Amino acid sequence: MGVIGRPHGVRGLVHAHSYTADPEDLTAYGVLTDDRGRAFTLRWEREGIARLSERVEGRDVPVRDREAAAALTNTRLYVPRSVLPVAEEDEYYLTDLIGLRAEDQAGRVLGSVALVHDYGAGTSLEIAPTQGGTPLLLPFTAKAVPVVDIPGGRIVIDPPEAVDGEPQGAEAQALAAEAQAGERRA
Repeated sequence: MGVIGRPHGVRGLVHAHSYTADPEDLTAYGVLTDDRGRAFTLRWEREGIARLSERVEGRDVPVRDREAAAALTNTRLYVPRSVLPVAEEDEYYLTDLIGLRAEDQAGRVLGSVALVHDYGAGTSLEIAPTQGGTPLLLPFTAKAVPVVDIPGGRIVIDPPEAVDGEPQGAEAQALAAEAQAGERRA
């Protein structure tokens, strides 16, 4: 749901990055946890700057100095899945895509979703091939991923013919078959 950023000043304030639709909503979830199971609460001081407390034995212990705040830099903050709203039709929690089987339009399994990238210019899926090799990175658009079937544990992909100058789809399969045939002859 968010990430604790670098310290702000010397009194324990931090830059906080919220991934909620409205950044201010991060505090509405109450207690946030990290990967290690520690619990935190935060209160916005101004846009992007928060006062942070760690919940220890049921009470909030404020982060009071720059050193303590710096030790928390890049701490990812989570909420229990049960407090999130149900995703609407054609909306997905990106974490639900990881691990889905990736099939082509003919139903052949090409791999699985290994990672979901979102750097601000659009979401992309990294597909780890079933038989090793270079992962496929494709845009998470209706054209490139026409079917998302979370209950069925799969997506159907229609990769563009070239991604970053590298052939994809049928063109890539043909080149791979030629390369394998050439390797067998040698």
